[in-house]
Amino acid sequence: MLQGTVKSFDPQTQAAVVLTDARVEYDVPPDAFKSSGLRKLTLGQRVRFRVEGEGDGARVTYVNILTLPDPF
Repeated sequence: MLQGTVKSFDPQTQAAVVLTDARVEYDVPPDAFKSSGLRKLTLGQRVRFRVEGEGDGARVTYVNILTLPDPF
C-alpha cells in the first residue's frame, strides 16, 4: 500500500485526489470510499491506499485514513 496526503476532495461527487510521498497524484473514485467505509476526506489528511494496475490503467481501490490534518 502507498501513503500520501489528500490534495482535494469533492463532497458532492465523493471523488478525491491524493498525492504520494513520491509526488505522484492519483484520482480516488467514489467506489474506493465505499470499500473502506469512509464518507469523506479532509484536505491534508494522511492516508494509506491501494492501487491496482499500472500507468494509465492505475486505479485506487481502497483508502484508509492514517491521521487527521493538523488544525494549526
